[in-house]
Parts: sequence; structure tokens; C-alpha cells
Amino acid sequence: MIVPKQKVVIAPKERIIVALDVESAETARGIVAEIGSSVGAFKFGLQLYTAAGPDLVRELCQAGHRIFLDLKFHDIPNTVARAVVESARLGVWMLNLHALGGTEMMQRSVEALDEISIREKFNRPKIIAVTILTSSGATELREVGIEREVSDEVLSLARLTAKCELDGVVASGLEANPIKSAVGSDSFLVVTPGIRKTSETNDDQKRVMTPAEAVSNGSDYLVIGRPITGAADRKEAIESIIKEIESAELN
Repeated sequence: MIVPKQKVVIAPKERIIVALDVESAETARGIVAEIGSSVGAFKFGLQLYTAAGPDLVRELCQAGHRIFLDLKFHDIPNTVARAVVESARLGVWMLNLHALGGTEMMQRSVEALDEISIREKFNRPKIIAVTILTSSGATELREVGIEREVSDEVLSLARLTAKCELDGVVASGLEANPIKSAVGSDSFLVVTPGIRKTSETNDDQKRVMTPAEAVSNGSDYLVIGRPITGAADRKEAIESIIKEIESAELN
């Protein structure tokens, strides 16, 4: 039985997770040094992890930055559970795996994470599950044999994730409020990538939203890459996004 938790109030600045989708540790360090005090966290994904490895993750965590380790684990349950444990030992704030890995994989990972955080006495990171990538639509799902509509598949995976007692999911803002309704908890986190300003291209994303739209639709955290890291003035871009979030929260 899932016990609803009290909803945590998140400050506008803290909602912003900047995606460090860059080629080198040097570039990542430069971005973090420039805007580290202006945002809530940084996302460390596959590109940077492959280029710089776990040492940079540990370095940034030890420097006091909140890191969302976005490696989307999906393997046999024992392998994923062990990877989750090693990720937690790096000091990350949040990590993720694929909900499509199923119940045993997710439950084993949560159990391992709970056990190691108690035994080794460190703050347990949040663990969330990827539902359907925001780059995927109905065509991509059908290619791999999933006949449901995207929104239906996302809700099904969110319910499974909540049943396995993870902290939330990665999902489009389009599905955020329906997810919270489906799992019956406002404290169940929805972390939303694919955030773009209205004037910007969608690049490789399909199910995209503006920061204001995502927050209005129930997203808790926003993963934002190019609109910030590619901006001529990154701090100004962040201030603009914060104003959008504040405006959405007032409405």
C-alpha cells in the first residue's frame, strides 16, 4: 500500500535542472562555475558520463552541487540494483532507471538503495523512472510493439512505478497532472525534459512545453539544456525562465 506523502513546496529556482549535455569535463565545470548558484541542480547524462566518468560526478557532488544522474538503467534486476547502489555512493541527489524494466527490477533497486543508504549513513537519493521518452511518439511506440497511445502507456508505467515505491517519474508536462491523479499523490514527482521557449526549435524532442506550461500542468522539476547552456547570457536566460515559472505559479 502506498502512503501519500505531504507535497513539498519547491522554489522556482530549485525547479530548474540544467542538462550538462556537453563534450568534456572542462566545459561542464565552466557552466557549473558560471550558473551553479542560480539553479537547483545539474543533469549528468550519457554523453558527459562517457566522456568524463564517475570522477566528475563525485567532484561536483562534493562541491555541494545537486546532481541528477540520468543514465536510465535498464538491465537484469541484479545488475541495475548494483548500478543504483554505486550511483548513490557517488553522492548524487537523484538517479533514474527505465520503468519498462518492470516490477522486479524497480523493486530490487529501491530495496538496495534503501539498505545501502541506511547501512552507510548517507542521504538516500531520489530514484525515479523514465516512462516514455519525450522524443518518442505513437510511431516509435508501434515500431517496438506498443499499441497503446503514448498518454495511456505513460500512465500505466507511472502507476507501476508508484506501486514499486519509487519517488516519481520522468515524463512530459503533457502527462504531469494525469500522472498525479492516476497514482493518487501530489508528492509523486514528475521530472520533465523537453522544455523549450515558444520561439525555439524542438530539436530532437516531440512532446515539448514551455516552462510555464509544464509547471501549470503539474511538473515538479524541469530539465533544461540548450535554452540555458546555448544562450548568449546564461544567467539572463535563467532569470527569464524563473519569471515564467513564478507567473505560472500565480495563475
